[in-house]
Amino acid sequence: MTPELTFRRVHRGSPELLFDCMTRPEHLTHFWGPEGTTTPIANIVVDLRPGGVFETTMVNDADGGTYTMRAVYAEVSRPDRLVWLDGGMRTTITFADLGDGHTEVVTEQSNVPAAYLSPQAQAGFVTSLDRCAKYVAGLA
Repeated sequence: MTPELTFRRVHRGSPELLFDCMTRPEHLTHFWGPEGTTTPIANIVVDLRPGGVFETTMVNDADGGTYTMRAVYAEVSRPDRLVWLDGGMRTTITFADLGDGHTEVVTEQSNVPAAYLSPQAQAGFVTSLDRCAKYVAGLA
């Protein structure tokens, strides 16, 4: 069995808005990456189509070190679903309209590398979700 992770968040905003936040560099630059990093807009590549590249280079605020994530989109279905492959890991994000002005965003990761399963890595990923929530709340 391959390691799997699931994260759920509810945001005020439409599925279209949340989908755009996850696919447009002008949004991603505000929250992509864990607390203590920034991702300059020039470091974000989004070729939003199956087979297209999704690449970000995060910069560590403390020491200037960089970390690049490079994935390939497997599925793009605005505003409901987004799937990308990063090495062997598969990330699926679904955007469900709750009908009350809120959208549930579910991030499912499968075939997760061991390094991403540590408590520290999990905590870092959650801070990225927190940053996204704060950014989206400011848009609504």
